[in-house]
Amino acid sequence: MNIIPSKKMSLYKPAIFSQLKSFAKKQQEEKGLELIDLSLGSPDLPPHEMLREHLSKLSLLPSSYGYTLTASNQFKEAVANYYKRVNHVELDPETEVIQTIGSQEGLVHLPVAFCDPGDIVLTTNPSYVAYDAGIKLAGATSYYVPLDEERGFVPNLGAIPEEIAHKAKLLIINMPGNPVPASPSIEYFTEVVEFAKKYNIIVLHDAAYSEFYFSGDRPITFFAAPGAKEVGLEINSLSKSFSLAGARVAYIVGNAEMIKIIGQLKSNLDFGIFDPIQSTAALALDHAEEITAQLRTIFKERHQVLTTGLQELGWQIAPSDGGMFVWAKYPYEMDSVSFSFTLIEQVGVIVVPGTEFGTEGEGYVRLALVQPADLLKKALEKLKSLSI
Repeated sequence: MNIIPSKKMSLYKPAIFSQLKSFAKKQQEEKGLELIDLSLGSPDLPPHEMLREHLSKLSLLPSSYGYTLTASNQFKEAVANYYKRVNHVELDPETEVIQTIGSQEGLVHLPVAFCDPGDIVLTTNPSYVAYDAGIKLAGATSYYVPLDEERGFVPNLGAIPEEIAHKAKLLIINMPGNPVPASPSIEYFTEVVEFAKKYNIIVLHDAAYSEFYFSGDRPITFFAAPGAKEVGLEINSLSKSFSLAGARVAYIVGNAEMIKIIGQLKSNLDFGIFDPIQSTAALALDHAEEITAQLRTIFKERHQVLTTGLQELGWQIAPSDGGMFVWAKYPYEMDSVSFSFTLIEQVGVIVVPGTEFGTEGEGYVRLALVQPADLLKKALEKLKSLSI
């Protein structure tokens, strides 16, 4: 049988993560190399015991295994209550909250709901890989907004040509970001709202790392900006903040008309999330302040250890007060893919090459804060022995 993939599959290259892991495993087997994996942003901390017990208890019930179809009222109300307590933002749980099967699913499918083939979507270079995947799925075209290093690596809306802005349908922003952990400000979000209103552009803010902050106040929600709900949406998952990555549960909140359109699409795509997971997610949101405070203490130490250590080795670090990653420019004349494989081969440290997130990532690597501080210190010692 001659099996031929669709033409659309030519737009999707295999993610480099599996190649890195395969190469690392080979080095481990051949050399007995100790590996320290700082590549995938998968939380190494288990969910809070309260959440594990709750999920376990509900999973034993025979009644837990039917289709849920949509988000439960419990889940939607928990999201709305979380926004009111933490962000001081009012949401209607019935019309302004929708559930997705993790933020990856939401991010990839959202452009399908709003973009036609040929429409322009504004995103950044570098940016999280799921954005481009969704844009390609919709048949839309990416336009890459440069990151403004002088303003802390926020997307420079002033650099977008007028003709592009008039044609754009959607703008995707992510702060604190992946891979560049830029922090938002009310002034910047206000600028985004004004830009969106001027050009009639839908805004999607990816707030996946909103609970990862290491000093001062928490990162603000997009809806802190006046008029934000008129133009946009915010997506967040429980994968990072509550260590529920494998549970695959997230939400999109914001403009009611936009939420309705997403709901229409999702009614054709899935039959909802396992009810015990929904209930556990609601419990997590209800106890967010208690759970995430411990998380921040741990990740703040990791962030400090890694950034300080890399700077002492001559690396340049994108400044950040939050996020789950360190975006670092290494001091060697080597492309980022070759450098990443060299790191594995010589010292057993696994990072992600910057070009995985876009061409502007050349010369950089992304390091995830997913190992204990003592292992990060060991990784830094290993990096001292590089011979390039």
